Amino acid sequence: MARQTANQTQHMPLETRERILETAIGLFSTKGYLGASTREIARQAGVAEVTIFRHFNSKEQLLEEVITHFSFIPAFKGILPKVVEMPYEEALHEIATLFFDVLIQLKDWVRIVQAELQRSPDKLVKVFHSFLDNLFEVLASYFRELQGRGGLRDVDPEMAARVFHGIFYCFFTVEELLEGKRIRTIDRERAIRSFVDIFANGTVSGPSAAVAGER
Repeated sequence: MARQTANQTQHMPLETRERILETAIGLFSTKGYLGASTREIARQAGVAEVTIFRHFNSKEQLLEEVITHFSFIPAFKGILPKVVEMPYEEALHEIATLFFDVLIQLKDWVRIVQAELQRSPDKLVKVFHSFLDNLFEVLASYFRELQGRGGLRDVDPEMAARVFHGIFYCFFTVEELLEGKRIRTIDRERAIRSFVDIFANGTVSGPSAAVAGER
């Protein structure tokens, strides 16, 4: 049996964690949170069930990590340095497009989460709302940064984050989850630009096109 190098050993926990998360979202998306057992997740991930609990304290924490790991949050943190330097409407368009792309990729998962929130135990609801609080805070950090540069009027950054999220999540729900696009086709790009225009002109302190990253 070949000996593992120190570098291979160092990366094994991260690779195992990633494999557990990938397996968990697949099973949560098909069987739901309640239907997917940690035993089955472990079996499909090729690890012992006890290994899951070495990485995650509970099934609820595993769910929270899955939601965060595959959500908009990591992707947004990656583009945040770029968007704070962009003109305001252009930046909002970039953020909205990314948000919508992530939701489309996770559509089946989002549908399952919505259904289970209606019938799940209280702690599942708490996990979901904890994730939303983190999401709103990440978005709010962008609005705070622009306020610090004088680009936005004195609005509550967290409320601005909630409104921005609500606009696009509602559009996604109607178009994708409720199959609104089968009844009336709405051009996605046109919708995003229209929503961004409405939102930007309600929050900007001056002409929106002039709001850039200058300090």
